[in-house]
Amino acid sequence: MQAEEEHQTEVLEVELLLSGMVKRYGYDFRGYSRASLMRRIRHAARREGVETVSALQDRVLHDPGSMARFVEGIAVHTTSMFRDADVYKTLRAEVIPLLRTYPFIRIWHAGCSSGEEVYSLAILLHEEGLYERCRLYATDFSDAVIDRARKGIFTLPSIRQHTVAYQKAGGTKDFSTYYDTDASNAIIRQWLRRNTIFSQHNLVSDSAFNEFHLIMCRNVMIYFDLELRNRVHELLYGSLTKFGILGLGKKESLHATPFENRFEEMGDNLKVYRRVR
Repeated sequence: MQAEEEHQTEVLEVELLLSGMVKRYGYDFRGYSRASLMRRIRHAARREGVETVSALQDRVLHDPGSMARFVEGIAVHTTSMFRDADVYKTLRAEVIPLLRTYPFIRIWHAGCSSGEEVYSLAILLHEEGLYERCRLYATDFSDAVIDRARKGIFTLPSIRQHTVAYQKAGGTKDFSTYYDTDASNAIIRQWLRRNTIFSQHNLVSDSAFNEFHLIMCRNVMIYFDLELRNRVHELLYGSLTKFGILGLGKKESLHATPFENRFEEMGDNLKVYRRVR
């Protein structure tokens, strides 16, 4: 009985914390999957050295540094360069020919995390001769993550893994031409970063800011509930040009969304879609 009461109290504390985050900072995590969210909130409390969610709320609402750590801890930043090689092969074979028809190409990486997939696409565009007429917008709701992505710095062990993925994805060059190195890191070369704008944007609460020929929003919505997923899909749909391309994660889908019939799928179940309506 006591355990059940403690659980109900914690559920109430979490609801108050999430409501406070919306009103104080504009970050809305209320649509996130509860099981995953609860684990991250408990971890945030331990990291801040407090014993209850109420104590965590007090700290987050009054201390901007605590808030920043909380936001970054809630976010899921699992990513890598050329993740899912078949997706990049489909982009090269089927999407690039469509992009060639535009004199200037606008691309949005929504939920770009630490930038690996942004630079992966920039490399692909360069190899296909399109990079110079592209503008890439890379956004995430965490300022700290955006700052890391903007710097384009990756560890040498990770860059070795990315090299293997690049080769599997159909890369045509020596991967080392895209970065410089120091004693422990690889730094993406400036000429490969110059056409990308990194900026804070919250898919949950912010509105559309441009019209795009390609939107990549991969492995972002798997932690959202149905209502929140539909809201984000509405934003993405409204941000695409007619015949624009939408790339989702392999565990995500347009199935059972209000926009399912407004797209046609490209590739073989790779969750790359072309807007047709």
